[in-house]
Formats: sequence, structure tokens, C-alpha cells
Amino acid sequence: MTEAAAWAALLAELDRWEAAGRRLDLWLRDDDATVPGEQLDRLAALSERFALPVLLAAIPLLAQEALAMRLEAAPLLRPCQHGAWHCNHAPAGEKKSEFGLHRPLPAILAEIAAGRQRLRELFGGAVLPVFVPPWNRIDPAVAAALPELGFAGLSCFRKFVLGPGGGPRLVNTDLDLIDWHRGRTGRQPADLLAEMVRLLTIRRGQPEPHQAFGLLLHHRDHDDTAWGFLATLLARLSGHAAVAFTGPDALFGATMGPAADLAADLD
Repeated sequence: MTEAAAWAALLAELDRWEAAGRRLDLWLRDDDATVPGEQLDRLAALSERFALPVLLAAIPLLAQEALAMRLEAAPLLRPCQHGAWHCNHAPAGEKKSEFGLHRPLPAILAEIAAGRQRLRELFGGAVLPVFVPPWNRIDPAVAAALPELGFAGLSCFRKFVLGPGGGPRLVNTDLDLIDWHRGRTGRQPADLLAEMVRLLTIRRGQPEPHQAFGLLLHHRDHDDTAWGFLATLLARLSGHAAVAFTGPDALFGATMGPAADLAADLD
């Protein structure tokens, strides 16, 4: 399928959403923030152009004060916690994970609490009580303990679900712009569009009339292909009746005001 045909297919699917009285809440999550730079500036400019808040997942124990200073002038970049050190603790042969049960649970929770405290020192009340695990992986037992640490939200990728112990409000991302297996480059627009149409077609058959659809970004790794696709997608969808641009506060609910101090005894 050509890129032009792929764009036409996406718009046709969204027209079907409109005809069915459905709405797509499009939102952005960007991972791995630690320092400011030209790539972060580009993300901030894009968010301002479309008045679209971005959930900015910052690595707490690597983030620098310069990032907090930059975000003071970029209020649409909404910082939250991205793991602790972004360090893999899984043994060789397993998929990377910082928060699988490869260590004692109390040690894991203490590390998360330390990361939360660091972000509060950096960003103050601007930090959102949302947890984003590196590599989108977290053991259900760890997820279930997040509310005790003051987290109101959790975001992973597409098929992740909470375990029987529950956890905070879960809002996953759905479409990753980066091809991690072929040089960490931006995926081709036609491939991204075809995947998006496939996912939306499935979603259209589900009962909920309003559904969130998250784009997973990594500004530090974006090339011109990724930036170009993102800007074009937002421009083409910004006026469509079936699409609403949505920020993390709306997605994660009324608890997304100043972070509740539920973990004060851990600080």
C-alpha cells in the first residue's frame, strides 16, 4: 500500500467512527527524558502548536536540574516517573525489565519511592502521580503496590493488564513510532498508518463510545521520519470530528491534581 493510500484508509476509518457516534481521544506519551536539548525543544514546540499536553516520562535518578528549568517554560510537557534508573534487572535470555520480581519486593518499592521523591524535588507540584515502567514491563505485584506509594496512574503498552491485586488507573499507549530492531529509526509512515487502521477497526467494534489511543514517543531517538509522521498525523487529525486531542489529566481522572502525599512516611 502506498503512503497516500494508507492516509486515505485512516481517514476513511475515522469517518466510520464519526458515523457510528464514536470518539477517539488521541494522546501522547514521551519516554526517557533526562536533560533538555534540541529534540526536547522540538517536542515542546509541537505540543504548543497543537495545544496538546504530553505525558513526559522522566528517569528520576538520572534526570538533571536543567530539565526542570526547561520545563518551567514548557507547561504542556507534563512530567511523570519513568522507573528509577532505567536499569535492566532481568537475567540473560529474558526480556528487559526494571520492575519484574527479580529482586525482593520491598527493595523494588523503596527504589520507586526514592525516584518519586527525586522527581518531587526537581519538579515540585508539577510532577504527575503516574508511573511508566521502562520497557513497558512491570510485575502485577509491583503494579498493585503503586497506589500505596502515591501513584494514581500507570501507563504501559497496548496489551498490558493489571493482575488480580489491581493497581492505579491504567492507560496504555498503542502505537510506537520507533523501529527498535532496525537501528532505532522512525518507522515508515505507511506501516504506522496500516497498524493504526487495524487497531482502530478492532476498537470500533467495542462497546465504549470514547476510547483513548496513545502514541508512544522517544524524542531523543526521533529522526526526521518520526518527527515528520507525528507532525503530519496531528495536522491531519486535528480537525476531524471523530478525534479529540487529550492530555494526561483527563485520561487519568480527577486525582491528577497536586500529587497526594500518600507516601510521606517513605520520604
